[in-house]
Amino acid sequence: MSLPGRGATLPGDPPGGRRAVAVWSTGVAVYFVAVIFRTSLGVAGLDAADRFHVGASALSTFSILQLLVYAGMQIPVGLLVDHLGTKKVLSIGAVLFTAGQLGFAFSPSYGTALASRALLGCGDAMTFISVLRLGTRWFPARRGPLVAQLAGLVGMAGNLVSTLVLSRLLHGIGWTPAFAGSALAGAVVLVLTLLFLKDHPEGQEPEPSPHRGAAYVRRQIAASWREPGTRLGLWVHFTTQFPAMVFLLLWGLPFLVEAQGLSRATAGELLTLVVLSNMVIGLVYGQIVARHHAARLPLALGTVAATALLWAATLAYPGEHAPMWLLLVLCTVLGACGPASMLGFDFARPANPPERQGTASGITNMGGFIASMTTLFAIGVLLDATRDDYTVAFSAVFVLQALGIGQILRLRGRAARRERERLVASRVETVHVPAA
Repeated sequence: MSLPGRGATLPGDPPGGRRAVAVWSTGVAVYFVAVIFRTSLGVAGLDAADRFHVGASALSTFSILQLLVYAGMQIPVGLLVDHLGTKKVLSIGAVLFTAGQLGFAFSPSYGTALASRALLGCGDAMTFISVLRLGTRWFPARRGPLVAQLAGLVGMAGNLVSTLVLSRLLHGIGWTPAFAGSALAGAVVLVLTLLFLKDHPEGQEPEPSPHRGAAYVRRQIAASWREPGTRLGLWVHFTTQFPAMVFLLLWGLPFLVEAQGLSRATAGELLTLVVLSNMVIGLVYGQIVARHHAARLPLALGTVAATALLWAATLAYPGEHAPMWLLLVLCTVLGACGPASMLGFDFARPANPPERQGTASGITNMGGFIASMTTLFAIGVLLDATRDDYTVAFSAVFVLQALGIGQILRLRGRAARRERERLVASRVETVHVPAA
């Protein structure tokens, strides 16, 4: 993978280049492993139900707890990244998610397995915001949308490893060897982080920060939240991410096997299609937004509309099972959800100064995971209440989408005006800065 290196940059922008790519790649490797661990339950859902003797609601609790911890950690992690830097936060995250994956491998009961997933979610929460911050420290601002989409693409590659490799290991060598063996990857990226990762290029150290007590924390959160762009970013992330997240994280495999009558192998191939589609569309969205900033909202809303249309067609199909062509189109469109959710950060980033980037990213990143957690829970409860009626259960997707679209339409005007004001102000400042 190559990233744009040196080129025309704004005053004060990081230069990019090979060193930036090397450091950024180390951080992205941590995120890659975290996504493998996060999505490992998606290919092990039916096995977990058998292993721990639980039903749909209890099974969904695994992912709900993991996402609850993840979402709850986003603002604290954003503050930690702003305060401690990316290297320390990524190192702590790698220790925690590795311990969680290892604990899940050896869990003898449902309760200890839940605790392990919570620990994993805590470590996972520390990765993506750190990688976003690393990108802003090492690459020019104009490369921000593309760098963020590439980070998301690498994360989806982790999902692909989980779908293709971990699922085969699980059914080949068994539960404990598969999960314990995968935990070794966490140890590897921890060592790489400690040896090679740097928070920023030489000569671009951030200014010393003041004393950071509770009052400072409150001010950071309040200032970020007051920006319409931060809130718009949260709701874009909320509305776009969760359909694919719910499908890949837990309910996609059971839906395809139990409701659509597919074999596990065919269902696994469709999950792989979601991941591959995500990776391709991520590159396309990144290039489009880097060249046409105004395309952010149309891309986000278009993704939501396409996702809703395909889910409605699949769930309302009059036959006993939806035809394969329709499932293929559904999984291809679900692949756009991840790249569309990354657009939320492109609203939050220009709305906040550098010292609030971590906090603003944390607020934005909460959106999709809150929506995913809510939908995971709703689907599990509805499946139990309706005796596995997937049509009723998956209709919860439309409720969350309607809520998110309403908030996006409410905030878009204010966010656009505020962004224009900031752009004009920055141009005026640049004009009046004396030459060095």
